[in-house]
Amino acid sequence: MSEKNLHRKQSRLFHCLGASLPSIFMICFLGAADCDSTGLRDRNPCRAEVLPGIDVLIERGFDTLVGKHVGLITNHTGLTRDGTSTIDVLFKTDKCQLVALLGPEHGIRGDADEKVVSGKDAKTGLPVHSLYGNQRKPTPTMLEGLDVLVFDIQDVGVRFYTYIATMSLAMEAAKEEGIGFVVLDRPNPIGGLKVEGAIPPKELVGQFTCIHPIPTRHGMTAGELALFFNDRFVIGCDLEVVPMKNWERWMYYDRTGLRWVPTSPNMKTLNGAILYPGLGIAEGTLLSCARGTDRPFEMYGAPYFDASKIAANLAKREIPGIRFIPTRFTPTAKGHPYEGKECQGVLAEITDRDRLDSVTAGLHFIQAIYQTHPEEYREKKAFKTLIGDPDVWRRLTKENMAPEEIFRGWKDEVERFKRIREKYLLY
Repeated sequence: MSEKNLHRKQSRLFHCLGASLPSIFMICFLGAADCDSTGLRDRNPCRAEVLPGIDVLIERGFDTLVGKHVGLITNHTGLTRDGTSTIDVLFKTDKCQLVALLGPEHGIRGDADEKVVSGKDAKTGLPVHSLYGNQRKPTPTMLEGLDVLVFDIQDVGVRFYTYIATMSLAMEAAKEEGIGFVVLDRPNPIGGLKVEGAIPPKELVGQFTCIHPIPTRHGMTAGELALFFNDRFVIGCDLEVVPMKNWERWMYYDRTGLRWVPTSPNMKTLNGAILYPGLGIAEGTLLSCARGTDRPFEMYGAPYFDASKIAANLAKREIPGIRFIPTRFTPTAKGHPYEGKECQGVLAEITDRDRLDSVTAGLHFIQAIYQTHPEEYREKKAFKTLIGDPDVWRRLTKENMAPEEIFRGWKDEVERFKRIREKYLLY
């Protein structure tokens, strides 16, 4: 075991148990009964007092931004631990001058589920530049007069969630304009231990949902990814990451002590985020992922579904950590599949998140639907990019290959990625 990994394990032990022997016995006694908010047993019952990067920056007196003209890439998830917007924090301080806001997909307020337009922020009067739509990389005009770009957005830990693509493109723009780039780090809400899923080949890389060749579930924070992207993909910007305090890699978001804020209009729950690396891939097929309901990415269906048969198929597979329950729902999100139409579907219920491999579960899920509805169920153009492997649909459906065999085929590349990423881990 490396000295770095040993330090992490020691830190995690003392954080959870404290230094005293009575604390150890108390945790062991209480831990067996501790359950999370969904009634599921949690192997790490303690909760932390995690400080996001913005709080650490405040503690440090805004040191890295003092005297600078700042552009802030953020949205509604950019909050201090007490819930104050990073926009307000930087706008009010006299340590630096916030002069521009740049918004990712869904906008700086996180309420747009379609293309976002530029304009002015109603609260501060600052110009807002959209980075989602026709222009996804900051232009020289957007960056005019800036000394530094600051990135503060809560990611969900999945390759095809577009906030990390916005970050990477903004880093490129900062390099080209000769200005600094600062990432205010935040937790990976689905933890930093598990790494799973395909690493896409060159022909799939460079798209907004696949900006770089990394596994579907990468197990890194935005700050760690920034360090990785900057070095491995030769962006070479003047980068600084303001790390969190008290975050450990085993922590899911509900163990950070931070309040969950939906990271986008249809990423409403932590369970939805945990399922997203695997079941979310199904959005690249002909079904609804329940956008516009109260449980998007936890329910999936279509008017043609025979939900009972699909659920029975999945039950026979005995997939660890998850079960599927027949349900009905009506998606209401504008412009998305089956808007306003009642769908038969299945609800994915997490029974043990520590045992769940979401990507493997997603492969089983897609195969079970196809076996039930081989005529109606089809992949869409986006599927190959989301899954990160151009041959998966054929192998799952036409060849009926076992999902575990497909998963094993990615293992060597994933293990190589894990070795490479070690250099860039901060926690």
